[in-house]
Amino acid sequence: MLQAVDQLATSGTALYVTAEESTRQVKLRAERLGTTAKNLYLLAETSLEQIRKRVAELNPDFLVIDSIQTIFTNSIESAPGSVSQVRECAGQLMLLAKGQGIPTFLVGHVTKDGVIAGPRVLEHMVDTVLYFEGDPGHPYRILRAVKNRFGSTNEIGVFEMRESGLREVTNPSELFLAERPEKNPGSVVVPALEGTRPILVELQALVSGSSFGTPQRTAIGIDHKRMALLVAILDKKVELQLAGQDIFVNVAGGVRLDEPAVDLATIAALASSHLNRAIEPQTVIFGEVGLTGEVRAVSQPELRVNEAARLGFTRCILPFGSLKNIKPPKGMKLVGIRHASELMEQIFD
Repeated sequence: MLQAVDQLATSGTALYVTAEESTRQVKLRAERLGTTAKNLYLLAETSLEQIRKRVAELNPDFLVIDSIQTIFTNSIESAPGSVSQVRECAGQLMLLAKGQGIPTFLVGHVTKDGVIAGPRVLEHMVDTVLYFEGDPGHPYRILRAVKNRFGSTNEIGVFEMRESGLREVTNPSELFLAERPEKNPGSVVVPALEGTRPILVELQALVSGSSFGTPQRTAIGIDHKRMALLVAILDKKVELQLAGQDIFVNVAGGVRLDEPAVDLATIAALASSHLNRAIEPQTVIFGEVGLTGEVRAVSQPELRVNEAARLGFTRCILPFGSLKNIKPPKGMKLVGIRHASELMEQIFD
């Protein structure tokens, strides 16, 4: 947030209200990040009344409240962070922002489940909800919009965490595929769509004999229940015997994929690992799979295909229904399939 408001302060006055840390703590961080904007002001305050007074005096172009859970108003007797305090303070700050036309950022805590802590009404009151997420074991972070009254949702920004702060990743696809092992069973590339932005990521699967009475099923980066459904389709419709196997699926790079377009790639990775046969390294796969094994068309297939072609992939396996109105990029071969069973004939080199 400090880096972001530093950029904003180059085009106007910004006020950063730090209600959790002292000004000295924030100053030390600002020096490490190289924050140099002259129009960035810092205020260590938790009283809403005092914050409003300072805003009236400074009349900033941008306002940051860090964090909303620590702000309190004298009009309510409950402790800071309580439901009533968070709701009332957020409501008054929203009126201030709307009334004076000040873009305002409210930094909020999240629970262990990754959702906004405190009353859900906070999510409904604001115009945009941004989540800053990422696997602690990876240096990459994703800024994701899950609500936006002024534009499309599910847009993301990808950043790399460094000692000097966040660095924008202008080409996430190359980043997520940088360490991809080629010609290894269980590895496949899928062109996923985050909002309107296509991103190529590596999806990995490992199928091995189970040493327990109940086979293990672990999914990282995709929905666990969706993976179980696809395993059942492979077992019933493609006739790959996976019932007694331990199955692990992982999306490399700490990315989370929630769209059904990754179904076909998941099935391909599982089949590749089970049969111990590598998928052609220059092949990308996407498509939704139904319960009867049929492969369904997905949104924005042309964006996905063009992104794959731009990164040097030469073959794309996709739903037959998505072939309509797609002009294959130069050097790209499109293979349309109607059923998951047809996939086995196409993916292996």
